Amino acid sequence: MLKTTLFLLLTCLSLTAQQKPNIIYILADDLGYGEIGVNGQRSIETPNIDALAANGMNFTQHYAGAPVCAPSRCVLLTGKHLGNAYIRGNDEWAERGEVWNLKAMNENPALEGQRPMPDSILTVAEILQENGYKTALVGKWGLGAPLTESTANKQGFDYFFGYNCQRQAHTLFPTHLWENEERYSLNNKFVDLHQKLPEGLDPYDPASYSDYQLTDYAPEIMHQKALDFLNSTDDEPFFLYYASPLPHVPLQAPDRWVLYYQEKFGLEEPYSGNYYPNRTPRATYAAMVSYLDEQVGDLVSALNAKGQLENTLIIFSSDNGPSYAGGAQPEFFNSAGRFQEKYGRGKGFVFEGGIRVPMIASWPGQIRAGSTSEHISSFYDFLPTVCELLKTSTPETDGISFLPELLGEEQKVHEYLYWEFPEYKGQQAIRMGDWKAIRQNIQEGNLEIELYNLKKDPEELYNLAKEEPELVRQMEELFRQNHHQSDLTKFRMKALGDDL
Repeated sequence: MLKTTLFLLLTCLSLTAQQKPNIIYILADDLGYGEIGVNGQRSIETPNIDALAANGMNFTQHYAGAPVCAPSRCVLLTGKHLGNAYIRGNDEWAERGEVWNLKAMNENPALEGQRPMPDSILTVAEILQENGYKTALVGKWGLGAPLTESTANKQGFDYFFGYNCQRQAHTLFPTHLWENEERYSLNNKFVDLHQKLPEGLDPYDPASYSDYQLTDYAPEIMHQKALDFLNSTDDEPFFLYYASPLPHVPLQAPDRWVLYYQEKFGLEEPYSGNYYPNRTPRATYAAMVSYLDEQVGDLVSALNAKGQLENTLIIFSSDNGPSYAGGAQPEFFNSAGRFQEKYGRGKGFVFEGGIRVPMIASWPGQIRAGSTSEHISSFYDFLPTVCELLKTSTPETDGISFLPELLGEEQKVHEYLYWEFPEYKGQQAIRMGDWKAIRQNIQEGNLEIELYNLKKDPEELYNLAKEEPELVRQMEELFRQNHHQSDLTKFRMKALGDDL
């Protein structure tokens, strides 16, 4: 492609194929900062993720690219923060027609997927691909519909298996997934999205929920494809972007894990709200997290079996904070840890609970085992980290490589991190040292800045804007400097001076 060819003209000599480390980036979906044991979780068991931390480095101040799915993934893959990124919200590209009608999507693949990125955008996968890596995405794409220029295969991935469309991922028992550019049929009957328990069925009878626990469980099918990919890589370095749909609702999990947590938690009330109903919502949510953890262990075991573990950098993180929807109970699980997880503070919002995410990096022999990092970092740092790892030129990016931090070397730090988010009434945020500035309700014309000291007030309860007027003025200027009008009208905010 022209964009990668032009970029490669600027690159320096890279490492030989034998020296290049493999890279696995595991991205959980809606997993809260506090939902893994190493970050304080007490109810849900995550021994394999915790083992990654015990054998590597746990980042305690790492941030997602955005507080929801698609823009966070865009930031991760392109190295651009939300003031510059092309995708800044979950844009379902609704002008195509009935994009929320699962039956219509099943009949017409042109209704699947989110608004596409232009082909001119360079992704980290393309950089790796052009540097001799075999690349694969297994899981959820969410950055462009089928039949467009922005499918995973056209954005740097040699192999893709999973959900093209994040709306399709609102069931973990879909009728199909995608393998590269073709639909891959599953042995599941059609059950429409967001179905409630039919009248007349007993919500306390497990048999009433049979329509929501079918045959082919997408996370299991995808996981096998990921293991197949690992086993197919022998002589060339590889990059596996494992973008799991877990533990994003609906509440659907393997029976053996659900039974385990039913015994552990005891009796609980059924869930009958949006997404799909569930007889034991807490047990099922915990089961989803533990099944993801089990899959992490499988990947490590597969690398061990191939003798590739010591030549593989594994990064584990989550695309945003914990959800409030679909039967997830973030306050019961203390899902955001020492931050807030209730609605308005978790997923969808730029408070710490919505964007502070777990991040663990493991690379035996390179990263000091059992280490903890307080380096303030973000998704848009991943692309420059990869470029420094490859010893290749870094394209224009908002990020800073955290490779020195991984290797115990002197690390350059961010002056600040920046987010903007046009949805949920419009928001902006800046993290600068211990300080956090937030704007809410921008789409309603509000430009007032809230100011929090995260060291003293990690729950962001005490707005200190009146006590720190000079710092507020500084944050206001940074908000102005970092916001650039989106190419897409949907992501513009009139109060910030954008044309609508």
